Amino acid sequence: MILGSGQSENSSGLLFLTDEQLRKGIEAMFFAYRGFTADPDRILSERSYGRAHHRALHFIKRSPGTTVNNLLSTLGVTKQSLNRVLRTLIQDGLVLNEVGVQDKRQRHLSLTVDGSEFEQKLSNAQSDRMRAAYRQAGPDAVQGFRSVLEAMMDPELKKHYESFSKGQRL
Repeated sequence: MILGSGQSENSSGLLFLTDEQLRKGIEAMFFAYRGFTADPDRILSERSYGRAHHRALHFIKRSPGTTVNNLLSTLGVTKQSLNRVLRTLIQDGLVLNEVGVQDKRQRHLSLTVDGSEFEQKLSNAQSDRMRAAYRQAGPDAVQGFRSVLEAMMDPELKKHYESFSKGQRL
C-alpha cells in the first residue's frame, strides 16, 4: 500500500487518516458531485425536470419492466414523490406504465424510444465526465475509487448496487 505524506499504516495493514485528510475527501466528494450533476442538470432544466427524473429514467433503463415498488426501493424516495416524477415522465411520453400480466395491481415501467434517447443523452454527459476523470487518474485509481464508494454503501443499498452491477433485474 502506498501512503502519502502524513499517512501511516499499522501492523494490520489499516490506513490511518487525519481529520484534515478526511475533511478534504468529504469536500472533494461534494465538489465532484456538483461537477458530476452539472451537465445533466442543464439538460434536465430544458424540460423543467430535476435529478429525481434523471434517477428514475436511469434505473428504469437499467431494469426494464421493473415495478413501481422496486423503483421505490431502489431510489429510497416516498411513494408520493415518485408518483409526481412518474406522472410527468409518463405524460411526456418518456415512460410506459403497464399493468402486470400476473398481478394486475403491479405497474411495470419501461422507457419509450424517446425516453431511451433522453436517458442516453443524460448518461452520455456523465459518462464523458467520468471517462475523462478515470483516464486522468489512471487504472489503479479507478478500482480504488470504486472500492471506496462500495465501502461507503449501507448494506441494503449495496445489495441493490450489486444486483445492477451483475445485470440482474430487481
